[in-house]
Amino acid sequence: MTQVQSKASMKRSKPSYVLSIIGVALVLIILGILGWNFLNVRKVSKVLRENIQIHAWLTTGNQKAVDSVQNYIKAQPYVKSWEYVTKEKAKAIYNKDGNESWDKILNENPLPESIDFFANSEYVQKDSLLKIAADLQAKFPGVISEVQYPAELVVTITDRSRKFGIAFLILALMLSIVVIVLIDNTIRLAMFSNRFLIKTMQMVGATRGFIAKPMNIRAVINGLISSVIAIGAIWAMILWIESYVPDMKALRDPMNYVILFGGIVLIGVGISLYSTHRSVMKYLKMKLDELY
Repeated sequence: MTQVQSKASMKRSKPSYVLSIIGVALVLIILGILGWNFLNVRKVSKVLRENIQIHAWLTTGNQKAVDSVQNYIKAQPYVKSWEYVTKEKAKAIYNKDGNESWDKILNENPLPESIDFFANSEYVQKDSLLKIAADLQAKFPGVISEVQYPAELVVTITDRSRKFGIAFLILALMLSIVVIVLIDNTIRLAMFSNRFLIKTMQMVGATRGFIAKPMNIRAVINGLISSVIAIGAIWAMILWIESYVPDMKALRDPMNYVILFGGIVLIGVGISLYSTHRSVMKYLKMKLDELY
């Protein structure tokens, strides 16, 4: 065999990584879209929970007692934000909602004062809110007459969030299995064309580590390239959706994007490296006749 023929043979034996990179990127895009939807469902649930207003109705206008309640409530770990609503402010809110004013009928403002607050999402559960209400009424008897919140709405949000979470978890597990199989098959097909080169290197005395190292490095690079392509495509899709649905921008959470894109990189690189290394070891263990 001439030197030119040898070079041509070696060139033909090199795997085509382009199709492998594109194939892995497409699979990662599908997985990333599912992950983005899952994180958005969690974010929507959190936003809904943190927009449920809780009213601590006051029976007294004594400023000292009111201050004590305010100081206690704002110091609690479950409180996200709070507001002291005076009778005048309660009346303004009542009129703003389109209700008819009672000024011509009543001489006094019948609306009670209250301290309204929003709780952090993890506390907006049926049992947690019952404990919060009981604690406030026990702590300030005769000052807080009632702690009120839309209990049915809390139960509905909790139940639906749990059902969506279970459904997405099952779907994610199923898709993850499919993704792993697809990426593994894609990498194995790419390595198949390189089987003779692997065996030739072994026959001339190269160690397994020497043979596997450059291919493992190439697998990591290919995994990173596939991940970058997938992240770019997903980010473009997110921007495109937000251009048509501007309200989706309110769901943006930097930490969610770190989790999503970091997961894509880990999966892309991890499975590419694992599949490549396994394929190399497989061909090294095979006899020359078994490669045909």
